[in-house]
Amino acid sequence: MKTSKNIFIRLSVLVLALAVSSCSDKLDTQEGQLNTGDIDYTDASQMIDPLIGAYYEISSLGWEEPLLLGVRGDDVNSGGLGDQPLYTETDLFNYNKDFWMYNQVWNSHYNDIINMNTAILQIENFMEYANETDFARGEQYIAEIKVIRAWLHFNLARNWEDIFIITSNQPEAELEQGVATKDEVMQFISNEMDEVIPLLPDARPNQRTDLQGGITRYTAYAMKALAEQELQNYQGVANATGAIIHSGLFSLYPDFYQLFKKPGELSNESLLEFQYSDYGSESGEAFYHLYAPFGPQNWDPARDNAEAGWGFYEPSNKFIGFMIDRNETVRLETSVLFTPEGIAELQAEGYTIPAFVSNVTPSDDVINNYVRANFASGKHYLPSVQLTDGRNNYGAGKNFIVIRYAEILLMYAEAVTRGASATAIPADEAVNLVRERADMSPLSGVTTEQVLDEKFAELAMEWGIRYYDMIRLDKYQELSYDGRTFTAADEYLPYPQAQVDALPLEATNVDTNTALNDVLSTLNR
Repeated sequence: MKTSKNIFIRLSVLVLALAVSSCSDKLDTQEGQLNTGDIDYTDASQMIDPLIGAYYEISSLGWEEPLLLGVRGDDVNSGGLGDQPLYTETDLFNYNKDFWMYNQVWNSHYNDIINMNTAILQIENFMEYANETDFARGEQYIAEIKVIRAWLHFNLARNWEDIFIITSNQPEAELEQGVATKDEVMQFISNEMDEVIPLLPDARPNQRTDLQGGITRYTAYAMKALAEQELQNYQGVANATGAIIHSGLFSLYPDFYQLFKKPGELSNESLLEFQYSDYGSESGEAFYHLYAPFGPQNWDPARDNAEAGWGFYEPSNKFIGFMIDRNETVRLETSVLFTPEGIAELQAEGYTIPAFVSNVTPSDDVINNYVRANFASGKHYLPSVQLTDGRNNYGAGKNFIVIRYAEILLMYAEAVTRGASATAIPADEAVNLVRERADMSPLSGVTTEQVLDEKFAELAMEWGIRYYDMIRLDKYQELSYDGRTFTAADEYLPYPQAQVDALPLEATNVDTNTALNDVLSTLNR
């Protein structure tokens, strides 16, 4: 049975409360601050500004966020020891509640949630003066922001289990009400997506003309499906993913390699994608995500002066061996950047290396040996020849795919193989659409285990999908690899110590001389 964190956390005001005073009256827009005093709420043309600010806020995620969310799966390792040893310890399931990265991800997510709630309030102020058309537009904008807010709560619950649901920008009362269980968070997300789906555009994100790539009702269906999957309500998963499939709007981008690079940006496969750009200019303003942590430390780029990375996100030998054993070509070449030492290590382990495996990428970047790792993530790699002239940052300007149609197809197939009624296409067809792009032969009578293997091959290194699948299904043996031993106690991160330190002693209802030690030991079991 999975354990639940102690109720004492319910009375914590947390460090996130510090964000309330700083964020409750403003929201970042694309290039600056939007203060409430600057807004003319009678001018409906300004109503889109809080929405743009919300998209900017969520896209401004720190480099540590996707790394922490993804590093514990058997598909990816942290790289060798370096200047972030507690990150490596996290990969080994040795959790330290003082690690800055835990606190930063917790704070960043809740800070963004507060900002989402502020944006909603600002749009509601516009709606007080709006005509019927603008009022409906305001409802759509709020619905988009609620999808973003759902994604943030979703990440927090998958990592910390019992968390606060925050729906205001002054959340003291909500904090006093206490934490919600993970299941309650997922049900909240599912219910709220039901509310917003009718308010959102019936289109792909790339079909929107007001904000291309913006959230649509199918993004909300995807969030609902993800929440229902965590609840193991597989008919709910089939219903939500089936609505996406049945729409006929989405398709897989034909080139798996380029899907994760600039040609694949905002493709028909994308349901949620964070957008970045240098606006095609060799210098001046740019809005980037920091991809350096994903990149190799040493390479010879095809385009001169392109910078290397940090080596903090290494595809595991287990994943690579799994792909070699399956005779994967397209997905293996796309997902992994190989060094000469990495190839030699695989050979020493007894693998016959396919001829296409090389330390030279299909885009002619040469990956050299480096200290931290033997492999790097190809899904977070942008070929140096795709950089804008004059821009040298690793991965500069590359978008970040968050939810894509391939995941929807495989979630649907898993749900159907677990007994859900098919609501769109047969499970075989859903799996084979994904396999066809990867040049893999079709399957017949697909089983749940085959679907999970397909998810491993297709979605590795993406947002911890593999890890969360394994803990959802209690497949601890899969996570016990390369000397690691995984148990039920390792599923969730401990609350960051900085958050626990904010717990008011007077709220514990026990002797204050012993309260703090008792609370800390209980919270972090």
